[in-house]
Amino acid sequence: MSAPVSIKEVAARAGVSVGTVSNVLNRPEIVAVPTRDRVQAAIKALGFVRNEPARQLRAGQSRTIGLVVLDVANPFFTDMARGVEDEASRAGLSVILCNSDEQESRESRYLELLEEHRVQGVLITPVSAPDERLARLQARGTAVILVDARSASSLLCSVSVDDVLGGDLAVTHLLEGGHQRIAFVGGPAGLHQVADRREGGARALRRAGHDPDRIVSVIETAALNVAAGQTAGRGLAALPAATRPTAAFCANDLVALGVLQEMTRNGIAVPDEMAIVGYDDIEFAAAAAVPLSSVRQPRQELGRMAAQLLMDETSATGRHEHRQVVFQPELVARQSS
Repeated sequence: MSAPVSIKEVAARAGVSVGTVSNVLNRPEIVAVPTRDRVQAAIKALGFVRNEPARQLRAGQSRTIGLVVLDVANPFFTDMARGVEDEASRAGLSVILCNSDEQESRESRYLELLEEHRVQGVLITPVSAPDERLARLQARGTAVILVDARSASSLLCSVSVDDVLGGDLAVTHLLEGGHQRIAFVGGPAGLHQVADRREGGARALRRAGHDPDRIVSVIETAALNVAAGQTAGRGLAALPAATRPTAAFCANDLVALGVLQEMTRNGIAVPDEMAIVGYDDIEFAAAAAVPLSSVRQPRQELGRMAAQLLMDETSATGRHEHRQVVFQPELVARQSS
């Protein structure tokens, strides 16, 4: 592999100084048109590509931000990333997308990589509670914004959805449909989104005078994807009809779609024998064979707001006041329930 073309080689071919080439790259308006054309012709002929990270470091200001999500295959995070990118693009920023795959070790490696790139800020949906790694980034001058997660302190900006309310909405809907045996399907239990949605469901049950431990079966999954939902669905389908839950509240739509597939495969009618409610209201929810009821989150708006908070923090000239923005979910009822 040949070495990258240097700015000196461009200058030599164009017959100008290195400073003139630098001006053409950074301040072309101050260079005479004939000279500018000659330099640009040399750049094209040699295939010169500027080292943008190095230029940003010399200038002391990166134009790049990092986005670390739990699962890039989940359309929820894809939509959220679109919101981040839209807002960042309007501000002339580039986004590095990192997929932790719900693994703390991968998350740590990406945080180190982003720190090495001297990104302007990091937007992150953490695998677990914010820890010293994020505090270290902040201490070194990198803005950190939690996305789809709530900060427990005033030391971080965060953008989240009230997942406890979302779980409450889902189970209240199922109770109003007359269901007395409800399964909560989702995991790992350590993910705060899963824990909050389950707690919201329990809150709805207690408010209605029910003991959550008596009428709710908890089926923990290894991940929040379709395959995990299919595994849980097979377990539900194998239960005797007389004792099988008549409804399932799933921690996200991918799990719910997996459960729905297994109900269909086993001849269990949805919603007559098994009502299903998901979470996120991704595009595929409405397009399912049986359109899926779901708790809607403002996915792109989460991303846009997170990017705005980051830019507010990095542009602040005085003391920055961290904000915790919480959006409200809404239930979208469809044929699955």
